[in-house]
Amino acid sequence: MYLSPIVMTPFIKNKEIKKDWYLVNAENISVGRLASFISKVLRGKNKSTYNPHIDNGDFVVVTNVGKIKFTGKKFKDKKYFRHTGHPGGIKEISPLRLKEKNKTEEILKLAVKRMLPGGPLAKKQLTKLKIYNGEKHPHELQKPKIINFEKMNKKNIVR
Repeated sequence: MYLSPIVMTPFIKNKEIKKDWYLVNAENISVGRLASFISKVLRGKNKSTYNPHIDNGDFVVVTNVGKIKFTGKKFKDKKYFRHTGHPGGIKEISPLRLKEKNKTEEILKLAVKRMLPGGPLAKKQLTKLKIYNGEKHPHELQKPKIINFEKMNKKNIVR
């Protein structure tokens, strides 16, 4: 009788997890493409040690989110829906209205939040996303690695 050796899947432990910091400039970048990249980094899918039940993602700092772009007519026509929990309590808002209310950070945060799975782990991962309207951010001491998102793919830039 042949006994095969048992192959164990290596799981990374919490004390072995190393969290990096990334800096992305969102000027003239498509919202959906940026959100999908950020959600991968927040979950840790860019690492070889990815496990769906462990939070081994990295921190992401996004600057110039006020200059982010939508393709087509999505800036005016797209709607974000939420429900209050009461009968007839559906509420909607568009990215144009969010920008008028000076909540441009919410546009990107909603896009990333809806690309993460639901649950407590996703809420914890979303807290590692830091969004700022201008160039300045208070995370200089963490020495974030600059991601040149425009040069990754020519379709990332909205002209």
